[in-house]
Amino acid sequence: VSAETVPIDLAELAAVPSVRRDGQLDLAPARRALEAQLPTYLRGRRWFAGKARRIKEARITDTVPVPYKNRSAALLFVTVEYTEGDPDTYLLPVTLLEGEQAVQVVERLPHLVLARANGPGSEGLLVDALADPAFGIALVEAIGRRKRFASETGSVVAQPTRAFRRVVGLGRQLPEPVPGRAEQSNTSLVYGDHLILKLFRRLEPGLNPELEIGRFLTERAGFAHTPPVAGSLEYQSGTAEPMTLGILQAYVVNEGDAWQYTLDTLGGYLERVLASQIDSPDVSLTAANLLALAAEEPPADAYELIDTYIEAAHLLGRRTAELHVALSSEHDDPAFRPDGFSLQDQRSVYESMRKFAVQTLQAIRRQLAHLPEPVRIAAEQVLAREATIYDVYRELLRRPLRAKRIRCHGDYHLGQVLYTGRDFVIVDFEGEPARPVGERRLKRPAVVDIAGMLRSFHYAAYAAAFDHAQRGLIQSVEQVEPWLRYWYAWVASRFLQGYLGLIRQTQLLPPDPDSLCVLLEAYMLDKAVYEAGYELDHRRDWLAIPLRGIVELLQHRQQVRT
Repeated sequence: VSAETVPIDLAELAAVPSVRRDGQLDLAPARRALEAQLPTYLRGRRWFAGKARRIKEARITDTVPVPYKNRSAALLFVTVEYTEGDPDTYLLPVTLLEGEQAVQVVERLPHLVLARANGPGSEGLLVDALADPAFGIALVEAIGRRKRFASETGSVVAQPTRAFRRVVGLGRQLPEPVPGRAEQSNTSLVYGDHLILKLFRRLEPGLNPELEIGRFLTERAGFAHTPPVAGSLEYQSGTAEPMTLGILQAYVVNEGDAWQYTLDTLGGYLERVLASQIDSPDVSLTAANLLALAAEEPPADAYELIDTYIEAAHLLGRRTAELHVALSSEHDDPAFRPDGFSLQDQRSVYESMRKFAVQTLQAIRRQLAHLPEPVRIAAEQVLAREATIYDVYRELLRRPLRAKRIRCHGDYHLGQVLYTGRDFVIVDFEGEPARPVGERRLKRPAVVDIAGMLRSFHYAAYAAAFDHAQRGLIQSVEQVEPWLRYWYAWVASRFLQGYLGLIRQTQLLPPDPDSLCVLLEAYMLDKAVYEAGYELDHRRDWLAIPLRGIVELLQHRQQVRT
């Protein structure tokens, strides 16, 4: 059961002193009591990234009042100090709700309740302000009116883009917003099928790539396959770099993300292959073979078994290429101008990949005896190929690769793409939230996004097989593994075909096939190693997927055809 759906006992909820003065929210009397409560509250939130660290204290470093609809909220900036490592800063909007509104929040959104407020004139609940629809509407209105909310030490600036009127509409009554269900490293308010306001919880100085890239694609590149950005919220304080607090975008009516769409189609694929009389295929999944297959037309069996998804993969490849063309279309702005990929850049990538692989393989080796047997066998196969992994990375040093470095998506996979029923819309340009903002804004070869999506196809194939095995629809993953490899080979190659068909007209990727293969192989392997490290820490039953991926990428290390 999710902690966010567990009912709360008001009698056991922490209490804070009166939080209202002259009709306005006043947290000064409650500050110490609230700070004492914050560590417990933060640990229960999905968006809190410090769960594995020991909290020393949580301090409210600034309080920005936000008046709205005859009441007020406050944007709290909370600095969390740990016993080890650097502190984090989090955004927490709060307001006081009373009467029926408080009852409804307890029933429907218990995870947004912070504390009871006791005192003359302020009996009620102190809650995350996103629980109050009026607050969400006030934020959109503030963006449209370019409002500024000031505290003693800083201010929050609401700013529309040129697309605000087109996206929001003049004089239109906004639908009542509700907090999005897919809360992870941030929180979204969804305004019917009209708007979505994403608030970033963990804050860093500097422009968030989600806003920077989204605004660029909306206002300058005119890229149609991402939600237009209508506005933003930013925190400014003295001479410090501003921090991005939120981004307002158009809502895209969709049938779910491409991950779920892919899993749904894989279910039908597995049913068809189990019913077919075709011998199970033997296919190589090396980067060289995927590129070779991308130069071919898929066989009739692939079209019949994979069905419409094989063309969907081709379309997604083309949309990805269009994204990269759009992101590389600006030659005057240093933040978006394509840069060369020098031998020095290649060495930097090699050293980063090798260092990360060394750390990850050491972690796997330390945990080897504690892994389930099938996973342990796969881990041993990877560890036996450690030298080969470094050989793949070393190929980056052997010659100039003649690629360009551009602004990329940075965390590209099927979950970052919405499926509309006919087309794809690319979302979430925030990058990997665990990485610093400055690192997420770095330019990289476009192939980093390609590698991410190819690995996502591989994950989806095995995730579908795991689900079928758990539900007893197949005896084991091994029963259908040759067919998983077949699906992945032709879906991945068809995606590459769609991508390369458009991107070849640019100079973003190396013009010669060997150099392109070197880049793709290195970045796919790096992504699989990253996935192995993640699964080792979070989902050991899934660790076999990236481990299989690593072994498959290293098979033969030469071009093999189906």
